[in-house]
Amino acid sequence: MPIYAQIAASIRRAVAEGTLAEGDRLAPARDLAEGLGVNLHTVLRGYQQLRDEGIVELRRGRGAVVTDRGARTAGTYAALAAYIDHARKAGLSTDEALALVREGMES
Repeated sequence: MPIYAQIAASIRRAVAEGTLAEGDRLAPARDLAEGLGVNLHTVLRGYQQLRDEGIVELRRGRGAVVTDRGARTAGTYAALAAYIDHARKAGLSTDEALALVREGMES
């Protein structure tokens, strides 16, 4: 798994477990990059992935902040990632995997 994805997964897990809550600020990207010994852009890519998922909001001058939606849905993203991994290993097509989700949501 790429480092940026590991960073995003770690933050997603912290939100799902309640370690990070709505309104909490993530570490400044520059500080996290230095602490992990990785490129700043690697951390920013992880933060952008979380932004794209709606888990954090990136604010100029304030950094990355956990959103209300992020606090409510982070566990769902973790479960979804596990489901996708399982579906791929089982050889399901995208349509088959989506059909199972639809069936589950409608029952």
